[in-house]
This record gives sequence, structure tokens and C-alpha cells, in this order.
Amino acid sequence: MTLISNEMQIQAPGALQAFVTPAIHIVDESAADVHARESLLDEAFGAARFEKTAQRLRDSRLPAPGLALAAKDGDALVGTLRMWSIEAGGVPALLLGPLAVAKSCRSRGVGRRLMAEALFRAFVAGHKAILLVGDAPYYEPFGFTRRHTVDLSLPGPVDEGRFLGLEIEKGALTEAKGLVKATGALDLLAHRSAPEYRYAA
Repeated sequence: MTLISNEMQIQAPGALQAFVTPAIHIVDESAADVHARESLLDEAFGAARFEKTAQRLRDSRLPAPGLALAAKDGDALVGTLRMWSIEAGGVPALLLGPLAVAKSCRSRGVGRRLMAEALFRAFVAGHKAILLVGDAPYYEPFGFTRRHTVDLSLPGPVDEGRFLGLEIEKGALTEAKGLVKATGALDLLAHRSAPEYRYAA
């Protein structure tokens, strides 16, 4: 990082960076973050994100209470993660996703911090299980595994190797069999939004 002093540029020592660079912090997503979040998701996933099977479980729904998170670098949104209420073959659960981090902040642990905060909040709120569709090598270290979803199906095509589950409470997904369905509260504002401002994830 460059500091300006007496019209001369000097390089700040590494130890000083922590004090002069705004720390990335994880907060609740706010209404003011919506447009920045949509831009971030466009950058990360493109327009195809609206066609993904997992999106069918999020369309016109609100995220689970307390589980829409934003990573902020100062005032700038640099990461997003949401969880959604679902029924996994008759078992109440959460659907995690999407998780996205701005290109400028990748490889800084922002995604891992969002995951850690989301999993902690889900545990504190009493949720028992979480499903997601994502890269197994990334999510397996958090405890997600394919063996928890072998008897479940999504409302559309999916790469089975990317359909993973996590039991917050041991045995929570033992009886989970059948179709995964959305159960979250309806987002009434989304129905009235212009197409260019539609909510997606």
C-alpha cells in the first residue's frame, strides 16, 4: 500500500497494512446492498445463474432470517452468502448459496469467513442440516458430503457429485428422502420489481 507524505510516496511496511487498510467484516445484508450484490453475482456466475436448478428453490423467496450475509471492505460489498429455508424430503433444512467473492478480494479468506459465520449462525438458530450445490473440494473441509444427499433429488438436473449435505445435528438427514422443496417466506417485493432489478442468487 502506498502512503503520501510531504508529496513523496513511500511503501507502508507490512505490519502497518492492518492499521491503514479497512478490515473486511461480515455483517447482515441490507437493502442498500441489493444492487451491488446483483453486480457481484453477475461477475461471478453470469446470466446463467438464473437457470440453475438451485435457483428454483430461491425464486420469489426471502432468505432464512439472519442468514443473508455481506462481506464489506470499508463500505464496499466484496462478498455475499445466503441461506434459504427448505424441506429436504420431509426434513426441515437450509439451502446454502450462492457464495460469491469479488475478484479483487479472492484468496484473502473472505469466502471461508462467510462460511464460518453462516454455519455458526445456523447452529445458534437451531437449524439441523444444510444442503448445497457446489464444488466438493471447497465445501468438504466444512463437513459437507455427498453421502447425506444420495436419497434426495432437486427440482431439475444437477451434477450429483456437487449435491452435498451437512448434518449440524448428527443423524438429521438420516430420514431425508425424496424431493427438496422451498419453504421460505415469499418475497412479495420481488413480484413487483422490474425485470432488470429482479432478485436472483
